Amino acid sequence: MEKKRVVIGMSGGVDSSVAAYLLKEMGYEVIGVTMQIWQEKDPNVIEKEGGCCSLSAVEDARRVANYLGIPYYVMNFKDVFKEKVINYFIDEYGKGRTPNPCIACNRFVKFEELLRRAKSLGADYVATGHYAKIVYDEEIGRYLLKRSEAVSKDQTYVLYNLTQDQLKHILMPLGNIGDKEKVREIARELGLIVAEKPESQEICFIEDNDYGKFIRENADYEIKPGYFVDTDGNILGKHKGITHYTIGQRKGLGLALGKPVYVVHIDPEKNIVVVGDAEKVFGTELIANDLNFIPFEKLTKPLKVKAKIRYTAKETDATVYPIEEDKVKVVFDTPVRAITPGQSIVFYDGDIVVGGGTILKKIL
Repeated sequence: MEKKRVVIGMSGGVDSSVAAYLLKEMGYEVIGVTMQIWQEKDPNVIEKEGGCCSLSAVEDARRVANYLGIPYYVMNFKDVFKEKVINYFIDEYGKGRTPNPCIACNRFVKFEELLRRAKSLGADYVATGHYAKIVYDEEIGRYLLKRSEAVSKDQTYVLYNLTQDQLKHILMPLGNIGDKEKVREIARELGLIVAEKPESQEICFIEDNDYGKFIRENADYEIKPGYFVDTDGNILGKHKGITHYTIGQRKGLGLALGKPVYVVHIDPEKNIVVVGDAEKVFGTELIANDLNFIPFEKLTKPLKVKAKIRYTAKETDATVYPIEEDKVKVVFDTPVRAITPGQSIVFYDGDIVVGGGTILKKIL
């Protein structure tokens, strides 16, 4: 029987390296691909130790592929990455919103463009080193996205956008491995050079983690200073430009008011940043759009879920109400902190990802 062909995205890290090994062990014909997303002609310009945009990452991925005896290619994804991730990131901040570039990258680059190119290579699947599980439910005739066995490493929050056609062609071999240490153990046993490689935490295309500077240098709009105001509209001081702030922020405001204050609202039209006391940062209701549901096509009636409003947030009991085409209202049972326009809200039913969307606005 002919082996099924799979293209695996290799970032030069331990997760994708071990995933490539596991796929080979399962009997797949594995092809390793690193997606070239850096924008400069000279990739050394943004060389970062361990970053998935760096030359060292390419070299590490190539060495792992050679060690595993699998073909390896570097493919140019610069244009789609710039349009769908970098430009989106800059545009969203200009609108007073806080984007999640990793979700955009997964949606448009890894699981749309890479999958398209993998199919053109005659591959049946694409694979990644994500910690998540994909299963087919015979009863409902749909693919489901489920939490990883490694609870602390679960990455389903950044994968809620996957469609049925994509899920059908994706493999995530790390989903059934209990923890990250087990993955490192496998890498050590194999003698892989990346076994102890640290994880990259920051956004890959921002060299020094200074978002404000990156946006200032790359935006095609003017970033103007404006005013901080309190919730009654009183002017409290000057801000550096709305792109420097996000909901819930306390540090770096440069306000001396004798008490801590937090960003509670950003108004791009008036170019003001509203600050208030800690309790003003909490909310119980929001509107979300740009929706994707996985166990079913469309939400037609209220649904009780556990909802998560950012990657590191705790899940909270909530009810999701369909209100109009591609919009839902989410009502939390208890107040949640820093409902942030531009971030994603993801819905869970136990281990199953029900779906999610982008937070449009806080309403209460």
